[in-house]
Amino acid sequence: MNRMLAMALPILALAFDVSAASPADVPAGSPADVPAGSPADSLHPVTDAYDGWRLAVQAWTFNHFTFSEALEKTASLGIKWIEAYPGQQLRPGVTGVAMGPGLSAEERASLRQMLADAGVRLVNFGVVDMGKDEASCRKVFDFAREMGIETIVAEPPEEMLDLVERLCKEYRIKVALHNHPKPSPYWNPERVLEVCKGRSAWIGSCGDIGHWIRSGIQPLEAIRNLGPRVLTMHFKDLNEFGTPGAHDVVWGTGVAKVEALLRELDRQKYRGVFSIEYEYNWDSSLPEVRACEEAFNAIALSLKPHGWRSLIADDLSNCITKPGSWVMKEGVLSAEGGDDIWTKDRYGDFVLDLEFKLARETNSGVFLRTGDVKEWLHTAIEVQILDSYGTKEVTREDCGAIFDCLAPSMNAVKPAGEWNHYTIRCKGSMITVVLNGHRIIAMDLNRWTQAHRNPDGTPNKFNTAYSAMPRVGNIGLQYHGHPVWFRNLKIFTLQ
Repeated sequence: MNRMLAMALPILALAFDVSAASPADVPAGSPADVPAGSPADSLHPVTDAYDGWRLAVQAWTFNHFTFSEALEKTASLGIKWIEAYPGQQLRPGVTGVAMGPGLSAEERASLRQMLADAGVRLVNFGVVDMGKDEASCRKVFDFAREMGIETIVAEPPEEMLDLVERLCKEYRIKVALHNHPKPSPYWNPERVLEVCKGRSAWIGSCGDIGHWIRSGIQPLEAIRNLGPRVLTMHFKDLNEFGTPGAHDVVWGTGVAKVEALLRELDRQKYRGVFSIEYEYNWDSSLPEVRACEEAFNAIALSLKPHGWRSLIADDLSNCITKPGSWVMKEGVLSAEGGDDIWTKDRYGDFVLDLEFKLARETNSGVFLRTGDVKEWLHTAIEVQILDSYGTKEVTREDCGAIFDCLAPSMNAVKPAGEWNHYTIRCKGSMITVVLNGHRIIAMDLNRWTQAHRNPDGTPNKFNTAYSAMPRVGNIGLQYHGHPVWFRNLKIFTLQ
């Protein structure tokens, strides 16, 4: 699909930051050489598998939907980055409000809040028509700066590149030249190198893998030739080489040689964005996009093993539970009744990041460092999950509590039916819990020196003093007779 046609249409210690590409001649302090940070400046970490590679979704993937719907789909995948394109309607049922420089100040504020609520950062914008003069070009740069966009993806004519480069340096925002299929201006990587010769690293390539394949360009050769000029990517895999009508397939199942591409980018020390742009099965592509994400993460972890990884396998093969008690479907783990679920692996110091959704009156929990899954009550630390929305005075049993030991600092759980976000960090004797962007627990286990007693003198039910609880054990999710759903369960082991 030629997206240029669409442009005419209307953490604190918890953060595991990744950085954008950092060309040698980019001025210090630019978005290209400072940590990108967690989306929306939250206390929740970015959970990319490869530190330094950011997996994003190009909203064009969901161009049959509004931007808010594309954002919801992106968040459901656990992906923290998004690339917007101009002209996409912002919300269902609202016409005439489209993504791009034409948004009013009020609409831009609403967009920023939408992104913050989803925990997703708008990192790139394109493919955008930058106009034919400085005034038009500045409107695009002004919008990008206000929205925190790092890279504008565009196809400006060669005669505009002096102006574009000057504005890149002024605004400290990169411009990546995109390659629609031939005969578009930059379909051939050699042409990109030619027009970039002698220019600063503010200007480079947005390598669109699919369009290279359609144009008869081998992506691996293009990546090798472009080298550090690759600033960002529209990453794809197609079913046929050199065919204009070729369509997207799940990464690793087509002709793009995905693993070889990622290995080459790893060798080049590429530090940038991979935007998933899946241009097929438009109305129901989410499962295929998820499969692309899984394929990417598997290869990324093989290249850089110490990264974020899934806690629970899709087939539950790395778990301990009774058959039929839990099911994973389209990335969502749900309790079907009968038993808790435990990891086979045991974890000591780690950061656990997950989302959960409650029904009315749901009671559940996350078990940490369980010494014995059969005797979990007295060998595990439980972070409570409870439908306690609206409770004014929190207790040691409300959502976010270390059950029966320490109440959360506030009630941060959302109403039943909405997704909540937990980040739980265990390091030595310290346990911290962030719920929906609020740090609600900071617990030093060493202060719990007596069984059945909390430091403030209140009783608890546990036969083991929490200071003596195991520091290594299984992680579990509780079934307490109520519906509960989990997704995007990721873990990072601390060294």
